[in-house]
Amino acid sequence: MNTMPHELAVGGVYLPPLLVAVTLGTVAAILTAILLNRIRLSRYFFYPPLVFLALFTIYTVLLGTFVVRI
Repeated sequence: MNTMPHELAVGGVYLPPLLVAVTLGTVAAILTAILLNRIRLSRYFFYPPLVFLALFTIYTVLLGTFVVRI
């Protein structure tokens, strides 16, 4: 049996796990983009917004699979 609840309760408000994974994935992608800009590695990308979208997707899937357990 799966003992983990399907929702996360924060202050009496129930949040779906996918919303939590997307929020954490967005924060992780923003921090990675800031780091790439700071060390000037983003200039080697052809289209940096597409790299941001790919990072967002990768982080969301990994967080949803291993941390939040969608």
